[in-house]
Amino acid sequence: MKDLIEFIARKMVEHPDDVQVLVAEGEESQNYELRVNPEDMGRIIGKNGRTAKAIRTLVSSAAAKTNVYANLEIVE
Repeated sequence: MKDLIEFIARKMVEHPDDVQVLVAEGEESQNYELRVNPEDMGRIIGKNGRTAKAIRTLVSSAAAKTNVYANLEIVE
């Protein structure tokens, strides 16, 4: 899952080296924190949050295949 998030984020931003994904795993859930360069925040969030919502949908559907709940937070 972490690799999926990194792949998507690195393809979208202008500073791919600044992309970081931190993982906090629980018993039935996984929390992911996505950190990008401040200049790239607009690209990751998108207009009205549409891009962020699409990324979250991809992550949650990929996690559903493994019977795990996944949550993605975009951190400044």
